[in-house]
Amino acid sequence: MILVCPIAALPRGEVYRLGTDPPIAVFHTDDGEVYAVDDTCTYQDASLADGRLEGGQMECPLHASRFDLRTGRVDGPPAKLPLRTHRVIVEDGTVYVVPSPEPPGPRPGVRAGTAGSAGVEAR
Repeated sequence: MILVCPIAALPRGEVYRLGTDPPIAVFHTDDGEVYAVDDTCTYQDASLADGRLEGGQMECPLHASRFDLRTGRVDGPPAKLPLRTHRVIVEDGTVYVVPSPEPPGPRPGVRAGTAGSAGVEAR
């Protein structure tokens, strides 16, 4: 479990970026919910912490891909791969993130393809 910050230090509508590997973005939505996802867009290498938060969705600042913060699901192209989500615990006024046991997805820009092809990873 990773200590993030006191909930009072993360106002509604704001994001906190953890310098983990890979980085994790913790979002406090306008309705008071707190979500954590991998911070890098699955379409191209952009920090989602720099994007636009609207309700339970995050819009990537680079190509406007939209992601559901609850599920990690893509809600708007050009991204096709979902984000990895992480469990958030708010206890005694402090925000914690429990990193997902799932491995991170492929690096942005890497497409599924034939094993052994230059610059392409098999999935």
